[in-house]
Amino acid sequence: MVMSNPTEKDRDRKMLVGIVWNCAAEFKLLLSALLFLCTLATVFQFISSRFSVFPSDLRHCLSGTPTGNITTSLPVLPDPPSVQLLQQPQLQQQKQQDELLENGILKRAFNPYGSAAYNFILMSAYRGGLNTFAALGLSSKPLHVFSNPTYECQWIPNDDPDNPISAAGQKILPDWGYGRVYTVVVVNCSFPTPTGSNGKGGKLLIHATTNGGGDRSLNVTDTILVLNETSEEFANFTSQFTSQPKYDYLYCGSSLFGNLSPQRVREWLAYHVKLLGSNSHFVIHDAGGVHEGVMEVLKPWMEKGLITLQDIRDQERFDGYYHNQFLVVNDCLHRYRFAAKWMLFFDIDEFIFMPKKSTIQSVLDSLSDFTQFTIEQMPMSNKLCLSQDARSAFRKWGFEKLVYKDVKRGIRRDRKYAVQPRNVFATGVHMSQNTVGKTTHKTEGRIKYFHYHGTVAERREPCRRLVNSTQVTVDGIPYVLDTTMRDIAGIVKRFELKMIGSRLQRTRQ
Repeated sequence: MVMSNPTEKDRDRKMLVGIVWNCAAEFKLLLSALLFLCTLATVFQFISSRFSVFPSDLRHCLSGTPTGNITTSLPVLPDPPSVQLLQQPQLQQQKQQDELLENGILKRAFNPYGSAAYNFILMSAYRGGLNTFAALGLSSKPLHVFSNPTYECQWIPNDDPDNPISAAGQKILPDWGYGRVYTVVVVNCSFPTPTGSNGKGGKLLIHATTNGGGDRSLNVTDTILVLNETSEEFANFTSQFTSQPKYDYLYCGSSLFGNLSPQRVREWLAYHVKLLGSNSHFVIHDAGGVHEGVMEVLKPWMEKGLITLQDIRDQERFDGYYHNQFLVVNDCLHRYRFAAKWMLFFDIDEFIFMPKKSTIQSVLDSLSDFTQFTIEQMPMSNKLCLSQDARSAFRKWGFEKLVYKDVKRGIRRDRKYAVQPRNVFATGVHMSQNTVGKTTHKTEGRIKYFHYHGTVAERREPCRRLVNSTQVTVDGIPYVLDTTMRDIAGIVKRFELKMIGSRLQRTRQ
């Protein structure tokens, strides 16, 4: 037999086998470990999920320490909360079961878990006197319907924190059941003695207790720091409290929301700035309605110091009545309570009017014996205009061309109102039920308001039907011609031009 010489390829193969076979012991150990891990991973795939392995089990295995009374010098970390829940499940309450009643009716059970609404959502808190405060916020409506939440007030002086003063808080629900997920709560804190009168400041706490809420065994108390008053803030309050109001009239606006018409807002502002005068102020609440076009209308009056614009868009997270309208008007009441002689509450599609030879001052002076008075509504059509305005309607202002008044009888119409705020503890949209002093509704002939319902929420020409008559019935509603507001439109336009110039002349619908 003839033996052939090994090729170069055979020599390389033998060399590789020799290197592997004669490698270091560590390399052999690594290969063995990899083989073991792969085998272990394969076995785990066939193990049932009921044989769960927790970190605590692995620690005992790896440490090799018995689980008896022997302790080690190394600290053992606690299991994560999720692991603890798996190891030691705890029932917070006994589950209610369906029950078959004697009369054959199956009474179904409902078992609540977790918390779906907040106990209290604080917006603001204000001092109302030397010993009184008001905290304003939202609270779960079901909590107040099915339970009786309570509020405990506590004042902690900065100079003597070990001796706080406590008093039961009085809750006021000013939205009269209009609330949705949340209802408005005004907590009045009245202490038996003056608090913070030494001018050294202090903290106001409210302990809000749920008292059940339908679950009789559940009672939760949240402690809330509602006010941290400094010495400077107390001095500012004292100065305002003992002085004459800064403003004669202050307008507290409702929440502005939606794609509002800049032109309608422009008309409303010019009219009421002229009506209320230079010693007045307007508080506007933006809940999403002050877009760029509306902002351009507000700017000239803001620059003159006549308007304060507040961004309240964050309140949309908490589902209350009409963008939490009741909350913002109550905040306005307490925020400016000592800054104005009179506060007026109405909307931006409503125009206050006094008869000729009367002024806002003369009318309100005649009502100064009352803490509150309400104002009669004059409902106007939001689409009927005169035929003679067909060609010029786009140049006329809304209240100048919408001249037909709804005169249908037998309807109870909403009223708006004004108050002397120092005598009011909480307020609503159409009137306040929490006042000290008299209220009158007999204001006919002295003051009224024209209501152009919905016109501010539409960015289009309002004249959608032209009429050539002094009386007309549309959709079963009788209307009569009323040019009261039309007759003073020219005066208002000239006033705007004098006050802020022509910068708003190109304002769009």
